[in-house]
Amino acid sequence: MTQAMTTPSGTARRSTDIRLRCPRASGENRPAELIYEHYRIERALANRLSNAPKEGRAALYREVYNELFERVPHHQQLTQSVVPDDERIELERQFNFLKRFLQAGDHLLEVGTGDGALSRLASKHCACVTAVDVSEMPQNGDPLPEGMTFRLLPDGQLPQDLEIDVAYSNQLMEHLHPDDAKEQLEAICRSLKPGGRYVCITPNAVSGPWDISMYFDEQPTGLHLHEYRVQELVDLMKSAGFKDVRCYAGGRGKFARVPKFAIQLLETGLSLLPYRLRSIVSRTLPVRGFLGLRLVAWK
Repeated sequence: MTQAMTTPSGTARRSTDIRLRCPRASGENRPAELIYEHYRIERALANRLSNAPKEGRAALYREVYNELFERVPHHQQLTQSVVPDDERIELERQFNFLKRFLQAGDHLLEVGTGDGALSRLASKHCACVTAVDVSEMPQNGDPLPEGMTFRLLPDGQLPQDLEIDVAYSNQLMEHLHPDDAKEQLEAICRSLKPGGRYVCITPNAVSGPWDISMYFDEQPTGLHLHEYRVQELVDLMKSAGFKDVRCYAGGRGKFARVPKFAIQLLETGLSLLPYRLRSIVSRTLPVRGFLGLRLVAWK
């Protein structure tokens, strides 16, 4: 029997009628009905977070993500098989970009550390690493390396006692409520020593959405509460107190500084294309290397 499902508008929908708007992302092999179930749940949670009053929103981030993983046991982060060599290569590529902004005596802060793998690797190259997240970091039986500490942020707020040289976040900014983004950037800026750097990686709005809503909507409606264009994020960083913001592009561990206007021209050109064609073109490897926003802000 065909399974009936409910759309976000409340109308019934059968799993055989589900059509995905874009090709499946790498590693996405779930049937369409499970992708749609994930989408319905994540969209409802995103609405709850988006509409929450500011005073209660900080603690709600953790609650929302815990509920997501409880209600979507087939979520890729819970079920995806990771090939150790592939994971190592990707981690090294991430670190190859970050390490150009690190020096041996630096104190690094990773905001939204996840499993802590990058912080563990970075601890071999700098004096001190502080990893923070709203959820507990999996230990997997391995003690933290010397010089690395983990701090849980149950209210989502950065500690006031940090004094760091470099801050780093990867795929974090898009998960913040737009009203909270500047506040977090200000907190990171305050934590940096004079001349400190914030290395920020986040998806580009022109090529998005990049959350589960990519399969059904033209704008992010899941837990990517806001995806950015390059000028928008540069302006936000400067309004938070950063003096200089530089843009980088590349992939497979090789990156170079590029002028902001080059990314803006690409954004403008792609925005003129119909959504489906824009989605396909912007996700090809050479274009994606320019659109994946890699910004480095100096205090």
